[in-house]
Amino acid sequence: MPTVLVSTATGDTGRPMVDHLITEGLQVRAMVRKDDARAQQLRDKGAEVVFGDLLDFRDVRTALDGVQRAYFNYPVGEGLVEAAVMFAQAAKERDLEMIVNMSHIQSRPHARSKATQNHWLSEQVFNWSGVPTTHLRVTFFMQWLLYVSHLVRYGRYAMPFDAGSRFAPIAASDIALTAAKIFAHPSEHGGQVYTLTGPVEYSHQELAAEVSRVLDRDMPYEQVTVTTFLELIGLSDDVAKLKHFEAVTLDQQEGLLAGVDDTARRIVGQPLSTVQEFVNDNRALFELHYPGTAA
Repeated sequence: MPTVLVSTATGDTGRPMVDHLITEGLQVRAMVRKDDARAQQLRDKGAEVVFGDLLDFRDVRTALDGVQRAYFNYPVGEGLVEAAVMFAQAAKERDLEMIVNMSHIQSRPHARSKATQNHWLSEQVFNWSGVPTTHLRVTFFMQWLLYVSHLVRYGRYAMPFDAGSRFAPIAASDIALTAAKIFAHPSEHGGQVYTLTGPVEYSHQELAAEVSRVLDRDMPYEQVTVTTFLELIGLSDDVAKLKHFEAVTLDQQEGLLAGVDDTARRIVGQPLSTVQEFVNDNRALFELHYPGTAA
């Protein structure tokens, strides 16, 4: 039975991917940074847990030893290309059957965002390695809504993008399921570049209205600066995200995230999650909860 390494296994795509891979009958090795409750949950699901840093070549080689397929995902920040080089080299040494690489929908060599440009460079690194790689060029996650859930609880919906900019948000669980299906049938998908979006395109203003409808409250769309947005979500010192979000604001204005692609739905063979379903699944995070009082 093939074993799949899931890097960033406690992340938004990693956690559900472990479940989906096990359902597909594959063995899972989950790579995490530290041994905590989230790591134990992965063990409880049946995954083998290993510890390591994607920027440590020794850790990466050890994590890939004995696996046949691997998921590469790296957060917005410094080190992406270096991590991709080490991952690709270790995968080549171990003669992996497949890599699934998480990338950006607007991946291109002349991207304004260094993070996005580095995703394009990482795609080239994996292609050069000779290991069959499927690149997932993904739009904004629905999880963006969770970044502002603490604001939504008090009736405020704020984002750093133009109200009319359009995109089709996708749930991380659907990305994870897409990757799991690809890992289960590597010969059908190796060497492909897939654009993954959700099922419905919205402007940011329309998305705010849809969240308002589902939660039955009035929350007009509020556009704030990127600096203010990062302050609101507690990341005011994250320079990499500041530069990336400023660049993506311009990408949105140019329509680089617009449109709906049917690839994810076709691969998973079922409808993708809607915004209504996502908000309802996470409703507790969007609503205030008052402590009970004695009669």
